[in-house]
Amino acid sequence: QVHLVESGGGLVQPGGSLGLSCVASGSTFSINRMAWYRQAPGKERELVASISSGSTTNYADSVKGRFTISRDNAKTRLYLQMNSLSPDDTGVYYCYAERTVRPGLNFASWGQGTQVTVSS
Repeated sequence: QVHLVESGGGLVQPGGSLGLSCVASGSTFSINRMAWYRQAPGKERELVASISSGSTTNYADSVKGRFTISRDNAKTRLYLQMNSLSPDDTGVYYCYAERTVRPGLNFASWGQGTQVTVSS
């Protein structure tokens, strides 16, 4: 299995920047896609950004141009650089990893989450 641990959350003023990190351990060689999700109070968990095994990235419309997702070559670390933060970005951010056991059979792993609060 894959274990994920997030770090880097905290309190930031509007317009500020924050970087999140996720360390993956276990069967990391089988990971084919990783992503960041977030959940604001009273709202559904939503996809923020994802990155494929081929390093193709995808972003939610609300964060395009402000957030950047990246990973290392070994797929053991996932990053999210967040710039121009606003209160709407407040929420718990979760690291996600999908691994392929065999063709057509995938498993999802989630981190415990890290709190990001944007407030003045």
